[in-house]
Amino acid sequence: MEKRDRVNGMIVVNSLPREFYARPTLTVARELLGARLVRWQDGLRLAGIITETEAYVGESDLGCHARSGRTARNAVMYGPPGHAYVYFTYGMHWMLNAVTEAQGFPAAVLLRAIQPVEGVELLLERRNGRDTRGPAKLAQALGIDRALNGADLCDPGSGLWIEAGDPVPEPEVITGPRVGLYTVPEPWKALPWNFQIRRR
Repeated sequence: MEKRDRVNGMIVVNSLPREFYARPTLTVARELLGARLVRWQDGLRLAGIITETEAYVGESDLGCHARSGRTARNAVMYGPPGHAYVYFTYGMHWMLNAVTEAQGFPAAVLLRAIQPVEGVELLLERRNGRDTRGPAKLAQALGIDRALNGADLCDPGSGLWIEAGDPVPEPEVITGPRVGLYTVPEPWKALPWNFQIRRR
């Protein structure tokens, strides 16, 4: 049943609860496909359907930011599930992750791509008419930066949340290695922890 609320004037539909994120990261990464990522900014509701995700799981995962233990940069990953872990990379890009599993265990899902569905004109304007396939492109379109690091994705009052979407059938999902792990050794480099909705 659709649960539609108004929070400080914002329309919120079926916001995902903390229990959704407090599960194995691979499960969350797969089930976030088809969900709706929502940003409330300057009185506007901007949103896109999540079409690509990646899982990063614990200090033993050599592709994960937590591989060297807790730092000031990755501290949010060690916190409660259902929070945004936003980090800066390559000296120019912001990346958005959803923290998963139990507090104290560093794991998160990187949101890599969306299909704009609300506020489309503004999202594309911020991308100079280009697509939103790629984590940096997603963040740019939605205006995500350091200010949202630690934002509670389960509280729409944070201005950033995720709503339940239509389940994506298995035949429409592609899995493969995570992107950009050029110097990460095997088996971590080749693990099929990237999830995408098959393009039609």
